[in-house]
Amino acid sequence: MEMETELRLESSLWVGNKRYRAVLSGWHFNWTEVDKKNRDKKTISVPVAEVVGVEEGRVEILPRKSVEDTDKDFTVFYAKRSSSGSSYGLLWRLGRIQFSCPSRVLRDQWTKHLRTALKTHSPLRPNRLLVFINPFGGKKKGRKIYHSLVAPLFELAGISSHVIVTERANQARDHLLKKDLTGFDGVVCVGGDGMFSEILHGLIGRTQQEAGLSENDPTVALQPCPLHIGIIPAGSTDCVCYATVGVIDPVTSALHIIIGDSQPLDVCSVHQASALMRYSVSLLGYGFYGDVLAESEKHRWMGPLRYDYSGTMVYLSNRSYAGIIQYLPADPLLSSPRDRTRCLSGCSVCSRTTERLFPHSSESGSLYSSHFSQFSSDSEGEWVSVEGRFRCVSLTCMSSSCPKSPLGLSPSAHLADGTGDLILVWDTHPLGFLKFLYRHTSTQDQFDLPFVEVHRVKAVRFSLPSGKEEEAYKETGGLSGGIDEEERGYIETVSRNGSQQHLAERDPGQEMTNEQKMATPFLCGLCCSKVPAKSVWNCDGEILSSTEILCRIHGQLVRLYARGIEDGAAVHNCGKENDKCQMGCTLNK
Repeated sequence: MEMETELRLESSLWVGNKRYRAVLSGWHFNWTEVDKKNRDKKTISVPVAEVVGVEEGRVEILPRKSVEDTDKDFTVFYAKRSSSGSSYGLLWRLGRIQFSCPSRVLRDQWTKHLRTALKTHSPLRPNRLLVFINPFGGKKKGRKIYHSLVAPLFELAGISSHVIVTERANQARDHLLKKDLTGFDGVVCVGGDGMFSEILHGLIGRTQQEAGLSENDPTVALQPCPLHIGIIPAGSTDCVCYATVGVIDPVTSALHIIIGDSQPLDVCSVHQASALMRYSVSLLGYGFYGDVLAESEKHRWMGPLRYDYSGTMVYLSNRSYAGIIQYLPADPLLSSPRDRTRCLSGCSVCSRTTERLFPHSSESGSLYSSHFSQFSSDSEGEWVSVEGRFRCVSLTCMSSSCPKSPLGLSPSAHLADGTGDLILVWDTHPLGFLKFLYRHTSTQDQFDLPFVEVHRVKAVRFSLPSGKEEEAYKETGGLSGGIDEEERGYIETVSRNGSQQHLAERDPGQEMTNEQKMATPFLCGLCCSKVPAKSVWNCDGEILSSTEILCRIHGQLVRLYARGIEDGAAVHNCGKENDKCQMGCTLNK
């Protein structure tokens, strides 16, 4: 309360020829238009934490900077929300208002108090950032986006930045692993998901090096990274940005970085034997998604269109693959992938996980120790085994939403609950699989299909069947063609009911009949002469060299300069009902 009293300031200010009553009190800066009879007309309220900067005089920043130095004026810049055109996710714009004071003394008093309030209420604001720009990603506009839209905002907020324009793949990762990072508050990548992955691998690797931990050991609890990651979207795919902010917009992302928003993020480590292969945050996919990536690599000359083309060709090839999936279920009492909730800004599920992972995070040294004890408990519980043929197997630590799939691969997945969602799509008729794919583009439940399962998990193992079974699988194109619906229903029932068992048990009697081996793959002849025996893993857009892998979810291993997806509908309704909006929204009634 003493802090609020110290920072409280109230006076009459003018905007043009209109008089306003401006109040700086506690966590908010408000200005209310007053008519000639001293009656309040409308109020605009901005959280102090969302004030970007305060400048003397009349100042303009975007699209280009201009300054008119006047003795009695000051300009306040703040984050201003606007609709993104969808139910979730809000665009942030640089709001600007110029106040005129009766005297220079009052002007100086206002600028001093506002700047003091910024330091008091925004302790996580970065002062110095390391910025990596990928000049080759997306439409090759990374440099232009940063220098024309982002750099002026950083300058306004008093943020100094060291900019590196990358010249080769993995340059950013190598820099983070080897160079001195002292003095930096965070790392910003200007690019797409590939650039983010470089930053992710570099920061996690550097943190484990300094902690003396081995990334290759899948049982080790990795230490959370101390530096935040900021994403300025400028790539051909910006899934991570979309899933954590709700929009793909450089200015919105820059403003989240400036005000020091902090969004924890789960990370999946992928191992083969005793070696780390990669880290993943969005999609780890085998079968359809792996085949699409592998096929698209043959057509890079097509640009982004190669993904649509490859997806069509892989779908028509009608492939399914044999596999054994073992997973460690998460606690079903905490959350479920079918509970129809969305992980939005201020998510209660993720907040409870933070309290569980870091119960004494304010105490020195407790960040790592609490994280370690929680992770060690993951070994408890029974693993479940599932064996059969699958169209695709996917593991994601987030919804993986994108503009083409607004709800994503798993709409109820959480960004920071320490779990991943395992999606199993069993072999089925091509039209059934098409229905599954189509539902990703709509609001229909893609899991509400008889051949789809989803499980919330803490760890996953994938392996291929034994040699004898694999030879049998090689000779067949799957169960998709040549069988009637009654026979298909019987086979699927036997496959699922007989395959879910503990690791100590395995039913050796599931061998395919001669009739099944003779089944001709539906439409497969259009695209391939022989069905491959196995697929590849798509790990956040990179092909893994191994098929048999072990995956573990590390809760809240990194933090982004973001706050999660804001509920646009809720903020809009809140603004209609209450001028004193508690959601931190900026009202313009």
